[in-house]
Amino acid sequence: MPRPARRARIRGVGVSLAAVLVALLAFGGCGYSFRGNLPPHIKTVAVPTFKNKTQEPAVENTITAAVVNAFVSSGKLKVVPPDEADSILEGEIVGYQIQSLAVDRTINVREYRLLVTMNIQFRDVRRGGTLWRQEGLQEQADFRVPGQVSGTISREEGAVREAAVDIGRKIVNLVVDRF
Repeated sequence: MPRPARRARIRGVGVSLAAVLVALLAFGGCGYSFRGNLPPHIKTVAVPTFKNKTQEPAVENTITAAVVNAFVSSGKLKVVPPDEADSILEGEIVGYQIQSLAVDRTINVREYRLLVTMNIQFRDVRRGGTLWRQEGLQEQADFRVPGQVSGTISREEGAVREAAVDIGRKIVNLVVDRF
């Protein structure tokens, strides 16, 4: 490679590195962080049973339990009863839909998608006020249908559990990463 081209390439790399260094220093100085920071006084959370505004019985129990398990697994906030909590996560399940995804040659549905929709809010109990609110939080899970009805019910229940676990992870990430 000729010397002038090589020098130009090296100079271009140097300029790029300088730009990255300037950006890091600029963001580092303003307090930006790549990890979430809850307000320092929030160390505990209560998760009362979510309200069920759908026609699907007991779905609120499955989803609430999955959210509690997600907080416990993350270790970011200790889950406690409401009267001991620094914060409260409240929610309502506003949608439970099953959509057809695939049919066989005889037009029988062979695969469904379960879609769960929630409204949630995270409140600061110690200082008062809502830290954040999210409406229309959705998660989905797909499930295949065997020939018998009992198998379909069992697979739908499995899809509910799968969607609930995903909702739990998503909510914990929202709580921790919003700050």
